Amino acid sequence: MFALLVIAALTATIVWLASDNRRDWSSYSISILFVTWMAMMIGLSLCMLRSLLQCLPRQMPYVAAWLVIMPIVAGASVLAYEFNDALQLQLVRSNLGTFVRDNVAITALLAAAMLRYFYVLVQWRTRLAAATRAQVDALQARIRPHFLFNSMNTVAALIRLDPVAAERTVENLSELFRAALGQYDSSDGTLGDELTLIERYLAIEQLRLGERLRVQCDLGDLPVDFPLPRLLLQPLVENAVRHGIQPLREGGEVTLRGRRDSKGLCIEIGNPLSTNPPEPGNGHGLDNVRQRVAYRYGTLAKVEAGKRGDRFVVLLRLPNGPTSSAYSR
Repeated sequence: MFALLVIAALTATIVWLASDNRRDWSSYSISILFVTWMAMMIGLSLCMLRSLLQCLPRQMPYVAAWLVIMPIVAGASVLAYEFNDALQLQLVRSNLGTFVRDNVAITALLAAAMLRYFYVLVQWRTRLAAATRAQVDALQARIRPHFLFNSMNTVAALIRLDPVAAERTVENLSELFRAALGQYDSSDGTLGDELTLIERYLAIEQLRLGERLRVQCDLGDLPVDFPLPRLLLQPLVENAVRHGIQPLREGGEVTLRGRRDSKGLCIEIGNPLSTNPPEPGNGHGLDNVRQRVAYRYGTLAKVEAGKRGDRFVVLLRLPNGPTSSAYSR
């Protein structure tokens, strides 16, 4: 509707400027009123016929929409001409046939150009969504095997020493891989689901690292039903454990903090910096999160990462989503 109104106003302005008639503001105002009314009638008609147009194959909905617009413009032009003649406004100096013909011709050209633009735009968005979805799937595949081998070694060591803990670890591992392999109805989960997966992951690492791994959660009143891509936060927590806790003989503390403000959620994940860090990774985990956040939330979301004193901190700023309940620890 916005595009229709803008194009209609621009067309009326160009015709008014190019006309040989005297350029008074009253005729210009009436012209803007006429094209605005006509654009609203076209938009309303297309919306009412949308279900029928969408049943047509391939490019036919655009052709049908173009054909629907023509009689609307012709009828509106006839009404405008009769209105001008009845009130003796003398805004239209040509005869009825010429007035209707010119309006239909102008509309036919503009409608064809606009519908072609909308068609190209839809095709571009479809290809972009497919390419981005494929890229996200490929990026997600990189994070699936990260902790598999360490977890299986932990399970093997616990089978004889603590069968109950081994069974619990296998259950936690299966939940993590169920999320990673996409065995859910939708690609999006919730913040509550993600925090549960993080708890399961940390429980596995706690068995492996023992007292070296300490976790502090301060998530305040973050809404558990906030929509979140699955396994978005878990790779960040995994990086914190892998690069911040594992290299330190004495271990360290992984912190998860969160808060809400008027713009959305702010989630912070931190870990200590090692004086002798291991060989740096390939950065897939953090790059994965950045690209998935950009794809899911757009430019309003940000992922910031860097040193802060003696700690490495990753900060996620996510725009507002639906909220109903809170997650507290």
